[in-house]
Amino acid sequence: MPWLQLRVDTDRAQAEKIENALLFAGAVSVTLQDNADQPILEPGLGEVPLWEQTRVTGLFDAEIDTAVTEAKAASYLCELLPNVRWEQLEDKDWEREWMTHYKPIQCGDNLWICPSWCEPPHPESVNLLLDPGLAFGTGTHPTTYLCLQWLAQEPLQGKSVIDFGCGSGILGIGTLLLGAERAIGTDIDPQALIASRDNAKRNGIDPKRFPVYLPEQMPQESVDVMLANILAGPLVELATELIKLTKVGGRICLSGILVSQAEQVKAAYAQNIEFDEDGEHEDWVRLNGTRIR
Repeated sequence: MPWLQLRVDTDRAQAEKIENALLFAGAVSVTLQDNADQPILEPGLGEVPLWEQTRVTGLFDAEIDTAVTEAKAASYLCELLPNVRWEQLEDKDWEREWMTHYKPIQCGDNLWICPSWCEPPHPESVNLLLDPGLAFGTGTHPTTYLCLQWLAQEPLQGKSVIDFGCGSGILGIGTLLLGAERAIGTDIDPQALIASRDNAKRNGIDPKRFPVYLPEQMPQESVDVMLANILAGPLVELATELIKLTKVGGRICLSGILVSQAEQVKAAYAQNIEFDEDGEHEDWVRLNGTRIR
């Protein structure tokens, strides 16, 4: 089905009004994005921040009358839309378009993350077959890559694992393919639990070896390896819980942390964790270490 999109360049103060105006005019979806290279990497708890310069894009059926649509949006605003541009979108399956750009990723000497629709480039290696669905975790983001890189060189044979904030299940499944005995996945997003179960099945993992739970339903058992690829704020808030769930002598890997946030996160764990050398990739850092008390 062909589509038209209407782009409106505006500022933070007007973005929500224009979003509502486009929906009022019949947009099937509206997207807001940065229009001046001003990334917001980690908003505060409960915040939904916008960029100072924001582009609002409405998606419309290609059969509409563009002049009538603009007039309807203007009637909602009681003024003309500023800085507008109409564009025709190519007729594609946009939900799966990203698949053409997602290629196998090598995360260690013997570990590859492979899209489930591709043939593994090195069949003799450990190949994790992945379709993330609606969940976070493909291996392409620096934080996930840093964790996978660490797991690829970590002795995991027979170990128990928690994948805290499991997303697609990529880290928990990776540990099982690398020799861990059992992994528990937990995430606040029900879609993540669905994706984790699907990816475990895709990789031939017995569901008993990778049960997944909402946080409030997760069993409170300590494990040999704790993985938490979330964000710096939650890592600080959850420090006591994550330490408690890690056995004394067990290993912990924390990611989702900007380089500038590393010392703050370390301080929250310092009394119990002896950290190794950090891992860095682009603007992100991985903290890993051993629970000593």
